[in-house]
Amino acid sequence: MPAHSSYDAVIVGGGHNGLVAAAYLARAGRRVLLLERLAHTGGAAVSATAFPGVAARLSRYAYLVSLLPDHIVRDLGLRLTPAKREFSSYTPVVRQGRATGLLVGGGTERTREAFARLTGSDREFEAWQDFYAMTRRLAARVFPSLTEPLPTRAELRERVGDEAAWEAVFERPLGETIEERFADDLVRGVVLTDGLIGTFASAHDPSLRQNRCFLYHVIGGSTGDWDVPVGGMGAVTDALAASARRAGAELVTGHEVTGISPDGGPGGRAEVRFADGEGRDGAVGAERVLVNASPQVLARLLGEAAGQPSEPVEGAQLKVNMLLRRLPRLRDASVDPRDAFAGTFHVAEGYAQLETAYREAVAGTGPAAPPSELYCHSLSDPSILSPELAGAGYQTLTLFGLHTPARLFAGGGQSEAEVRDRLLAAALAQLDEQLAEPIADCLAVDGEGRPCLEVKTPLDLERDLWLPGGNIFHGDLDFPFREGADGARGPADRWGVGTGHERVLVCGSGAARGGGVSGIPGHNAAMAALGR
Repeated sequence: MPAHSSYDAVIVGGGHNGLVAAAYLARAGRRVLLLERLAHTGGAAVSATAFPGVAARLSRYAYLVSLLPDHIVRDLGLRLTPAKREFSSYTPVVRQGRATGLLVGGGTERTREAFARLTGSDREFEAWQDFYAMTRRLAARVFPSLTEPLPTRAELRERVGDEAAWEAVFERPLGETIEERFADDLVRGVVLTDGLIGTFASAHDPSLRQNRCFLYHVIGGSTGDWDVPVGGMGAVTDALAASARRAGAELVTGHEVTGISPDGGPGGRAEVRFADGEGRDGAVGAERVLVNASPQVLARLLGEAAGQPSEPVEGAQLKVNMLLRRLPRLRDASVDPRDAFAGTFHVAEGYAQLETAYREAVAGTGPAAPPSELYCHSLSDPSILSPELAGAGYQTLTLFGLHTPARLFAGGGQSEAEVRDRLLAAALAQLDEQLAEPIADCLAVDGEGRPCLEVKTPLDLERDLWLPGGNIFHGDLDFPFREGADGARGPADRWGVGTGHERVLVCGSGAARGGGVSGIPGHNAAMAALGR
């Protein structure tokens, strides 16, 4: 049970954003309580021994870090070691009966040679260089603004100062830009994937949800680089929890918040009600309540009807964790599997393939050739394996499937398990087409003799983590600006964390500039609560 009956700030939810907010507020001298429903903090950014009897700690849900600003790491004194990835991606393909592919990374000249082998000229490589030089300029100007008061559209446009870049990312469907700049279908697909990870959309979706997803994938750290957290994602949230505790925050797990009264506490303060899992209820007062949960959960806690989005909120990913006895050999023998899997390994992600998969999912059948991305964390960070496993050549493998929306798993004449197994089998079959041996032959077995393979559907994420429809961003991402020229009314509006209740702020992915493992909404909600 909490140690006190009243706090300056109560934080609902112990995911990484809630921990960031707790640490900042406690370091500012506030009395802070964080309440977490689960038995541990970390939310979706946790490490777990997923396979019984096997000493491997996998990043169970989230698995890479790009958006966590360095200054948050410094401000909170986090003891983190990010590992850089030498290779960005490998995309295999069979052309004219020959297994080949595109390996991006390992230096400029090596990448140029890979483009030339794939396309027969330097044209696509030069287009690639020009395009990503543009996104890096955009990143350098936009990323620092994410932890500042929310600018207007006009202010951010002026800050970007590049009309071509603004038009390409903020105004026109991403597909138009890709088709103008690139000719090769495979290259187009590699570019498009950053607009689809966790987002169910077509390249030409007029809502520009794919553009918003793309933006956040290319601006992280002002460079767009994606780093590997040494020790796994659990190392990130363990460091955040340690920082919050050092600053004096009280972190209480196993306590589910059941209601929030914005002005229902003594003296007009907010009241937060909770249950401790042992049949005991309680309540605490708070000057501010920061909610690290989805807008749908927040509405329920406030006793309000959630505003209905124009489309159902749903995730669109199939997450598969694997442990391998060895990395599989590739059909493209010119590429070392250790290089191919060190970055993002793209499967069935040509431009036309992605659009076909999207249309099949919209039709309700699900993609016949599910597009997916794979990544081997242990190549960059063998510390997540026991010395015995690492010494024997074991490796982890994460598969993140696209265009598998939650709607496919609910109804349609098949059970959720049947849909999951069908899509998993199809995704692994697509992977096998690029390998010189079946991935099943490389799988390790757990202590009970079962293959080390764990599957999470969007509905699993909804059940496990209360993500609406399994959406890893709590809903469609927003562009990092506010519309209109009118001044924001108060700190909550200025920071993009308002809820319509003065004492209640949102500090999770549903905030403006939310989504991903960033800590940005947690930082911004803390700044608003401090009146900065």
